[in-house]
Amino acid sequence: MPPHKPTSFDIAQLAGVSQPTVSRALRGSPSVSEQTRKRIEAIAQQLNYKVDKNASSLRTQRSNTLALLFFEDPTPDETGINPFFLSMLASITRTAARRNHDLLISFQQLSANWHVDYEDSRKADGIILLGYGDYELYQPKLEQLIQQGTHFVRWGMVGGQDEMGTTIGCDNMDGGKLAAEHLIAHGREHIAFLGDASNHYPEFRDRYLGAQHAIAAARLDIAAGLQIDALNTEQSGFDAAQHLIDSGVKFDAIFAASDLIAIGAIRAIEDAGLNIPRDIAIIGFDDIPAASLAHPPLTTVQQDYRTAGEVLVDTLLKLIEGKSAEGYMLPAKLVVRKSCGAH
Repeated sequence: MPPHKPTSFDIAQLAGVSQPTVSRALRGSPSVSEQTRKRIEAIAQQLNYKVDKNASSLRTQRSNTLALLFFEDPTPDETGINPFFLSMLASITRTAARRNHDLLISFQQLSANWHVDYEDSRKADGIILLGYGDYELYQPKLEQLIQQGTHFVRWGMVGGQDEMGTTIGCDNMDGGKLAAEHLIAHGREHIAFLGDASNHYPEFRDRYLGAQHAIAAARLDIAAGLQIDALNTEQSGFDAAQHLIDSGVKFDAIFAASDLIAIGAIRAIEDAGLNIPRDIAIIGFDDIPAASLAHPPLTTVQQDYRTAGEVLVDTLLKLIEGKSAEGYMLPAKLVVRKSCGAH
């Protein structure tokens, strides 16, 4: 037995675990396995360790801090942040301040254990997650947050079997429908989609499905080869559009799963000597600041990042306070600019 009054650090050393694991085990957190919990409790009993009720009370008090974790995206600059989420940052920061909460901002990486110990270490009362990369690789992290009982809310796809935790998002399917209907109304009959439309990227998939519904409703043919995988970067959009052009498949319009993909596609179309919108009309998704500055200015589906920031913060605060909070889907809005016009 140690000569001094035993602490949770003594237990951690003898049990071969971290001090936060000891804290979680002694308060019955489900994130600690039954075997580990019993081992820790036995050591605590041997050391005659007593839980300090006052300290325990302090630990359960709220920090009035929220953690905002960005998924690190490949970007042409050094930010590593999807520009759509940068637009949302101001709204989140402002709303948190109005609700008398500080904001802790950090990156989340699939290789890092960002999902562990945020609440246990009193860094934050809850987490806002923005971005996720490949959703099927990301999902186990969300499952662990749920098992730990962590308060979190995320931006993503709302509803359906893909949803994990409380999710705020845009009506991606309706947004895809709006984009395709606009192209069809301007006489476009062969609409290509640039973006990964698989379960790995459920928001892109829903945008694609919405467009396909509009195309089918207009009784237009859905030709093979008009969907090209692309990730959320300008370079990926350039490569996808170049592949589409080189394939020889007939197309007179592109609906890109994001503005970044669309901006890359514009460069490939112009490099091929084609005119936008005379030869090829193009629509993006997000309405990032660069969309209005593109040449020509990009028609796009707007996600309301101002309202999104407010809803993310307010929903997380409800969860922290023990109230029920449902996912929320924001409407999509088409913003018409010069990249999409009639033949």
